[in-house]
Amino acid sequence: MSEIPLELVPDQTLVVRALDGDVSAFTTLLKRYRRLMYGYAQQLTSELNDADDAVQEAFITTWRSLDTLKDPSKVKPWLMRIVGRSAIDIMRRRKAHSDIDLDKDASQLAEPGPEITSEVNLQLAAAGEILGQLPLVQRQTWVMREVGGYSYQKIADELELPVSTVRGLLARARSSLIKGMEGWK
Repeated sequence: MSEIPLELVPDQTLVVRALDGDVSAFTTLLKRYRRLMYGYAQQLTSELNDADDAVQEAFITTWRSLDTLKDPSKVKPWLMRIVGRSAIDIMRRRKAHSDIDLDKDASQLAEPGPEITSEVNLQLAAAGEILGQLPLVQRQTWVMREVGGYSYQKIADELELPVSTVRGLLARARSSLIKGMEGWK
């Protein structure tokens, strides 16, 4: 009888095996969600290096606190909360220790080119600035919904909020973006 490859094993089984000290199971679990975690961290931090740091911190935190996961079948939202908190911590440290602008320069968004490219870059920078000024939980819900494609329920589960609160946060975030981008019509 051949053993099932770890890549095909359900999350819950990988968690249980990792709790028993199976490093391969833990590694497989992290590989499974690494890209999603990185994408989420990158959207929150807007910086590639900060996203890398957030994911690495999340991996370490996951290893150290895996035994606190109450329901192994919910490892994905648990991992996303951990990486979100790591990204937030990194942004707070960066903000506390640096006067560097958190938004990307328009020249970093695209190659210099025609007027349209320049205008699009300015619009993206303006939208990024507006998003950066939103309260953290509004920005998180907006990124999870608009970038990550998460359902309202999934966002509520991951942020441990009622669905009605998630809807309200998204409405306020969207309203702020619309209001802030009115000059770009």
